[in-house]
Order: sequence, then C-alpha cells, then structure tokens
Amino acid sequence: MTIRIGNAPCSWGVEFADDPRNPPWRQVLKDCAAAGYKGIELGPIGFMPEDPEVLGEALADTGLTLIGGVVFRPFHDPAKWDEVMDAATRTCKALVAHGARHLVLIDSISPRRAPTAGRAEAAEQMGPAEWSAFRDRIATVAKMGTEEYGLTVGIHAHAAGFIDFEPELERLLEEVDDSILKICFDTGHHSYAGFDPVAFMRRHIDRISYMHFKDIDPAVKADAIAKSTGFYEACGQGIFCNLGQGDVDFPAVRQILLDAGFEGWCTVEQDCDPTLDVSPIDDARKNRTYLQSIGF
Repeated sequence: MTIRIGNAPCSWGVEFADDPRNPPWRQVLKDCAAAGYKGIELGPIGFMPEDPEVLGEALADTGLTLIGGVVFRPFHDPAKWDEVMDAATRTCKALVAHGARHLVLIDSISPRRAPTAGRAEAAEQMGPAEWSAFRDRIATVAKMGTEEYGLTVGIHAHAAGFIDFEPELERLLEEVDDSILKICFDTGHHSYAGFDPVAFMRRHIDRISYMHFKDIDPAVKADAIAKSTGFYEACGQGIFCNLGQGDVDFPAVRQILLDAGFEGWCTVEQDCDPTLDVSPIDDARKNRTYLQSIGF
C-alpha cells in the first residue's frame, strides 16, 4: 500500500480566499512541511498565487507536492453558475500547472440546508426538476475536469449542502457516469451527516479516488444537531477534533484501504476557526503522529 499523507489550508482556518483572518499562504506551506506532511491542497482558489512560477518556487522550497484543489461553490444555485464555472476553470488550470491530480467538487452551504445539518429526516429535498439541473451542473464540471484537463474528479459530501446525506451522494453516483465522477470521501462529514463512514467505504471503495481524513467529536456533534448550530459555529466549538479522538474508526479505514490496494493521497482536514486561540501546526503534528501510530 503506497499512501501519502497531506494536509489542507482549511486546517489553518482558510475557508475563503478573501477572508482577512487568513494566515499568510507561505506560512501555511511552511507549517505544513514542518508538521511532517509531504503534500498540500490548493485551498480556495485565490488564496495561493495563481502565477505558476511563484507557487512552484514556494512548493519546491518547502518540499511539498500540490495534491489537488476544491471547488466549494453553490452548485445548488443556478444564478451562481458563472461563479461556479469561474472557480472551477481557475482551479483546473492551477492544478494542471503543478501536476496535481485531484479536483474535488463540493456543493457549498445553502441557507435552506444549514439548519438541518446532521438531520437527514428533517432536511429539505429538491424537487425532480431542480435535482436534475443540479446534477447536470455537477456533471458538467466533472466532465470538464476529466476530459479537458485530465484530472481525477471526486464529489465530496458536505454538511449543510445538497450533497450532504448518504442517500443523496449515492443517488448522484448512480446518475453520473463513473468515468467522469469518482468520490473524494470525507470520513468526518459522513459521520456528521449521521451515517457510518466505514460501512460506506466498504460498499464504494472501488469508486473512491481520494480521501479526506477528518474526525468528529460526538458530544459536540450531538449538541450541534440538537441546537441546529451553523456549520462554521460548530467548527468553532471543535466539532472536528484531532484524529483518533472522535467517532471515526481510523484503523478500520486503514484496513479497507489496505485490502483494496488503495494508492495515492489521503489529506488531513481539521477545519478550525482562525479567530480562536488554536495552534494549527500543533494539531497538524498531533494528527500526523496519530496516523503514523496506526500505520499510515
């Protein structure tokens, strides 16, 4: 099993490129390398330089490989289609410039879904026509990433979006051809949604092309669901705890990957609130140490 472990700017609180609270991008690269990781994700497009020479030199200086990038945009909103396509196209170009492989698609948080994160039975569902158009927008970007840019495209379920719960994810996988759309599987978001990440992996390992390692504090999750806490507020409350301290069975995750002969990158993501008194590099080191302790 050849698995490499990376990290992502969201572990430093970087969710949006224009957030003035973001740490400097060079510092994120330096911290990531110092914490023992060999690769890093791009983060939201615009956070790291889109000039290939500038970013390429910084990656070389830190010894990091660019793994992939995320398009975290409102696929659910047809009025925002130009925004989605702009972010997707720029992300594809940035990834190709550095030899990165993974394009990750995430339907961003919807006000219609935010109050029911983690509560599948209460969540509003799209009607047939809205779902079809939503699915087709995802498929359009997946096809572009695969066929025009040669990337491996994975759908990523995310709390408070319209691909959140397991039935929605599986429906999308049934309706979009696996030649253009794989799975970027996030262990933490699957648990947040109220489903078993290990069971899902066992059923769908053949379609999983990329992994996000995230753990969930069950007590914070229960409180957030009971109070309909917003996603970013839950992050600030520590819903994404250090790996090995939550409810995700990472030894079982490792065994599934091992049995399947999975090769490639698994990226740690521990979303945090950049305004809080936290030490992302300390958490990154702890997460790397934990993964090493179980054989990653």
